[in-house]
Amino acid sequence: MAEPLDISVAEGTASTAQLLADRVGRDRKPVNSSEDAPPTTQNFIIPKKEIHTVPDMGKWKRSQAYADYIGFILTLNEGVKGKKLSFEYKVSEAIEKLVALLNTLDRWIDETPPVDQPSRFGNKAYRTWYAKLDQEAENLVATVVPTHLAAAVPEVAVYLKESVGNSTRIDYGTGHEAAFAAFLCCLCKIGVLRVDDQIAIVFKVFNRYLEVMRKLQKTYRMEPAGSQGVWGLDDFQFLPFIWGSSQLIDHPYLEPRHFVDEKAVNENHKDYMFLECILFITEMKTGPFAEHSNQLWNISAVPSWSKVNQGLIRMYKAECLEKFPVIQHFKFGSLLPIHPVTSSC
Repeated sequence: MAEPLDISVAEGTASTAQLLADRVGRDRKPVNSSEDAPPTTQNFIIPKKEIHTVPDMGKWKRSQAYADYIGFILTLNEGVKGKKLSFEYKVSEAIEKLVALLNTLDRWIDETPPVDQPSRFGNKAYRTWYAKLDQEAENLVATVVPTHLAAAVPEVAVYLKESVGNSTRIDYGTGHEAAFAAFLCCLCKIGVLRVDDQIAIVFKVFNRYLEVMRKLQKTYRMEPAGSQGVWGLDDFQFLPFIWGSSQLIDHPYLEPRHFVDEKAVNENHKDYMFLECILFITEMKTGPFAEHSNQLWNISAVPSWSKVNQGLIRMYKAECLEKFPVIQHFKFGSLLPIHPVTSSC
C-alpha cells in the first residue's frame, strides 16, 4: 500500500486517514479467533520515553508513531461525521470488553473514597486508586487481548496506565488523554479492534472513558496538567471537541453559535460529545462563559462546524502534539515506534 500523503486538515484527509486505518488493521485476525490462532512472532517491548529535549521534537514529528497516531485520530473523526451518539453501530466483543474494563476502573473509584486532608485539591486517595490500576493493568488488558497476542499485553498496558493522570502530581491533561487514544490505536494495530469498530471506539469506548475521567477529576479534585487557564480550550480534554464537532457537521439547525446557549446544550448534550463537554464545563466553572472559557467562546463565532472541526485539528497539532511539555511524557514501543515513517510498517 502506498505511503499516506500529508495527513493535514484538507479535503483529502478522510481518504488518507482511511488508508492508514486499513493499513493498521489489514491482515489481522479478529478478536474471536484467539484460541486456534498461532502465537504472534512480533517482538513487543515495554514503551519508554524518547523525547528528552526540545530538539528531539523533530524525531517525534517524523516518526511512525506520529503518523499512525494522527491518522488514527483523523480516521475516527471521519467515522463519526454527522452521526449522533444514539446512531446504531456495530458493537463487537472487543468493544464490550473495553467497556467492562472501564467499568472496573469506575467501580474502584467508588471503593476508594476521598480522604480528609487540609488541601482542597489533589486528594491523596487518588494514589490508592492509581496503585490498584498500576498493579492490575496487565490483567485488565489481558481480558481484552486474545491469548495468541498475550505477548503484546505488557506493551499495550503501559498506555492504559499513562491515560488516567499522574499519581505524583494528582493531575490530568491532554497528554493523558493522548495516552488513551494511543492505547486504542495499539489495539487496532494488533488487530483486536478493526476498521468497522471505529464508530464504537468513539461513541462507546472513548465516551465511557470520558465519564470515568470526569468522575476521577471530580472525586479526587485533580489539578489540570499544564493548563493554560482561560486561554486553553479546556482544562482536561481536547479529543471530544474534535470528534464532537465532526458529529455536528451539516446539522440541520445546530450551529456553532448554539453551544453557548444553555437551552440548546441541555436539549442536545446526550446526542453530541461536544455539547456534553460544554455542559461539564458549565457545571464545574462559575461566571460568564466568555471569561472562563475564552477560546471556546471565540469558536462559537465560527460560521460552520466543518470549519470548527478543521480549526480544532490544527489547534490540537499545534497546542498538544507539537508542545514539548506534553510530548516529553509520551512513550514509544514496537507498536508506536520512534523510528522515521516508513512505507511498510
